Amino acid sequence: MVQQGVQTQARMLCVALCLLLGAAAAGMLKVDMTSDGNGGGGDTISHSLTLVQRLEALLLQGNGSDLSLRVETPSADEVKVIQAHSLVLSLQSPVFEEILLSRNSSKLVLKESSDCAAVFDKFIRYLYCGEISLRLDQATPLHKLATKYQVTGLQQGITQYMTQNLARESTSGHVAGWYEYAVQAGDVTLRDSCIQFMAWNLSSVLQSGEWVTISSQLLMSLLQRSDLILQSEMELFAGLEAWIIQNDPDGLTAENALRAVRYAMMPPRELFRLQTQSAILARYQESVRDLLYMSYQFHSASPMQMAKYFDVNCSLFMPRNYLSPVWGSPWIINNPSRDDRSTSFQTQLGPSGHDSSKRVTWNALFSPRWLPLSMRPMYTDSGAMQPTRVDGGRPRIIITPATSSAEFAGVNFQKTVIVMAQQQGKVVVKHVYNFHQSTEENGDFLAEADLYRRTSEYLIDSSLFLHIVVKPLYQSLITSKK
Repeated sequence: MVQQGVQTQARMLCVALCLLLGAAAAGMLKVDMTSDGNGGGGDTISHSLTLVQRLEALLLQGNGSDLSLRVETPSADEVKVIQAHSLVLSLQSPVFEEILLSRNSSKLVLKESSDCAAVFDKFIRYLYCGEISLRLDQATPLHKLATKYQVTGLQQGITQYMTQNLARESTSGHVAGWYEYAVQAGDVTLRDSCIQFMAWNLSSVLQSGEWVTISSQLLMSLLQRSDLILQSEMELFAGLEAWIIQNDPDGLTAENALRAVRYAMMPPRELFRLQTQSAILARYQESVRDLLYMSYQFHSASPMQMAKYFDVNCSLFMPRNYLSPVWGSPWIINNPSRDDRSTSFQTQLGPSGHDSSKRVTWNALFSPRWLPLSMRPMYTDSGAMQPTRVDGGRPRIIITPATSSAEFAGVNFQKTVIVMAQQQGKVVVKHVYNFHQSTEENGDFLAEADLYRRTSEYLIDSSLFLHIVVKPLYQSLITSKK
């Protein structure tokens, strides 16, 4: 008898929805007067907005409801009751469809975590209206619900919302929390977006209250990256020291984290200061003694000599993307869609103390409309230019040393161009490009950038904000036989 009653209610709901669709005809008329190409009209009559409004009213008023959702938290200390319609839920969610097919009552009890229960009414409203409003702190529980009930459109939409709001200010921080959730949920897109944002904006992350709350797994994932963007390795050590003091991890975790620091990238005077003033380094000094010893050797010996006996291509001797003036220079290009621009700057020859007093002068050329050789105009044997040519071009940067030097032997210079942008009122890193001499090696340098529109997401106050980093990488030599 109960099953027959449920079926009767479902039929009544179908009739109600049909009447609702018909009533929507009283809404606004939208006509598309385009032709179908055969002389016939291709007019469209749309009442979708009115239909959405009526569906929302149906949910709010509970008219024609054939289902009572009882949303409970695990401790059952919070209960939320929502009058719903099984047809709508079944159409929007395969999980609801399966549950409702096997039910034998007009009541459905759902167990949800406290955070999910708090936003469950928003989730149900999306199933009726196809839209949702949310805050940063509501993104994770709504994503959980969309994943659990297989509402793919909402799931993808919230992932996009989260990736677009990584830079937004929040009281306690949210990026690390979203990363941890993405790992747990298996959302690769969100996971990669979160960790890339943290790696590229590490200086601001280190200064946030969220830094000391990150997990040891996320900490190690960051420490092992060479694309971290921050002022110096000392800044990273200070952040790690604060994390260890706050979390008091087990000895193995602390040792592994401290061994991921690139001590050779610190000048000897900073290494001496760490050894005499850092309580954390004093506590775990035995665990990193070999790294400190190699770092002192690195600074005292010639890199060419060092390369004969040690693998100088390991991470200890590999710079990250340091923003310190000895590693590169900021470059603000006003009106970047106009003519070619150039600048010059100096960097230290290499991170080794042996090269600390040596400087390399670099010339950088920015061209907003450079044409590859294959796209340039061709000339005939008589010297006349062929009438056909391809217009356009794309941005390019070339970075070359002002003079060649024998001191460059054994050193390979990797150039990195960091492109800044303004998001949510905050200056953040938008792209990072690595190359040897020219951004042409990437093929996609600013390929999607609109440098002509003043409001372009790539421009800040109509200017292109760049930071050039030159990373000297020492090359290992053939080990001499003893």
